[in-house]
Amino acid sequence: MRPHWLKIKLPSGKNFTEIKNILREERLHTVCEEAICPNIGECFEQRTATFLILGDICTRQCGFCAVTKGHPSMADKDEAQRIAAAIVKMKLSYVVITSVTRDDLPDGGASVYAETITLIRKYIKNCKIEVLIPDFRGSAAALETVINAGPDVVNHNIETISRLYSLVRPMANYEMSLKLLKNIHKKNPSLITKSGFMVGLGETWDEIINIMDDIKNAHCDMLTIGQYLSPKRNALPVVRYYEPEEFERLRYEGKNMGFKYVESGPLVRSSYHAKKQADKIFV
Repeated sequence: MRPHWLKIKLPSGKNFTEIKNILREERLHTVCEEAICPNIGECFEQRTATFLILGDICTRQCGFCAVTKGHPSMADKDEAQRIAAAIVKMKLSYVVITSVTRDDLPDGGASVYAETITLIRKYIKNCKIEVLIPDFRGSAAALETVINAGPDVVNHNIETISRLYSLVRPMANYEMSLKLLKNIHKKNPSLITKSGFMVGLGETWDEIINIMDDIKNAHCDMLTIGQYLSPKRNALPVVRYYEPEEFERLRYEGKNMGFKYVESGPLVRSSYHAKKQADKIFV
């Protein structure tokens, strides 16, 4: 049974319904829905959403994720246009774009990220854009394609400690993800970088501090830390629930390490309060 601090209100409200309707009208996916995010009610009611591009089927087999896994269809040529239209309808001033991992595409979908960023810039002049990107199998060219399109924040989640990668992210590589974060800074030192990870999968406290050190040494500005919640029956089980006070300790540790902003809490996810996080940096 989940502890009392993980109680979540059922989604409801006028804004929640309106955002759902806009997404259906434009035939768009969100990670909020596909990954069964516990914050969907709060975020939709606040008129925010994290758009999921490149379809809703992932080529990876991560043990923590609820997104459908398998063989994706061809990329939707009109998707970026519909996302721009939805952002106009939703009157967003800050948007987060993420995707499933598309190892089947030569550039991992980097060109679709770039197209989406470009169209948002065309139709919503003052909208800030955060992208939460996959590892692109370590491709420097794919990463450069995204960076050259001009996002305001680039996020890539490490997800878990190195020791648990074969269990949690069997088709990914811890060092490759760290290198990607370093390369973002190398290609554009002024770009805001962000990463995050989950706790509750079997890591030790010392291992948590080590992953925070690794992320900071990769020149990351912002960090998110949240509790892993098993999203479905065949996903990895929760090994431990961390107390809210422990998340506060981790936030304090992160600030002492030099992160410009740390969001740490049981229900924190990489896009949770993304605008508020970024506003602290852009001031």
